[in-house]
Amino acid sequence: MRGVVQRVQQGRVWVNDKIVGKIEKGLVIFLAITSSDTEKDLEYILEKTVGLRVFSDEQDKMNLSLMDVRGELLVISQFTLYGDVRKGKRPNFTASAGVEQAMKFYSMFIQKAREKGIKTETGMFGEHMKVEILNDGPVTIQIDSTKLY
Repeated sequence: MRGVVQRVQQGRVWVNDKIVGKIEKGLVIFLAITSSDTEKDLEYILEKTVGLRVFSDEQDKMNLSLMDVRGELLVISQFTLYGDVRKGKRPNFTASAGVEQAMKFYSMFIQKAREKGIKTETGMFGEHMKVEILNDGPVTIQIDSTKLY
């Protein structure tokens, strides 16, 4: 499982010209599931995301997490994070999970984030979305459950 996490002042996602999810101060995570993912991978990505110390403390040091600042979370499904471009120029997405498995883990990620008391908004799985992010910093962190980086 992979996530690209951005610290934001606000984030919004549209489907068919309607806002379907929006947050204020918090994190946007673009989430990708691979066919070999398990609940352990999901827990790793979730805990890393909500625990990332990327918000400033009183001394202006990145020392606080989403939980510490009571920030909001916007979760966007993005299978293209598993696009493999090592051969040719057209991405190969064979590592991405199938729709059923990806939807299961995407939904579980959202549910578990909400169970932690985090205001969690979403895009729409499998839909064409327009995502607007006011990145704060900018701060962008990559997380991979295989600990690739």
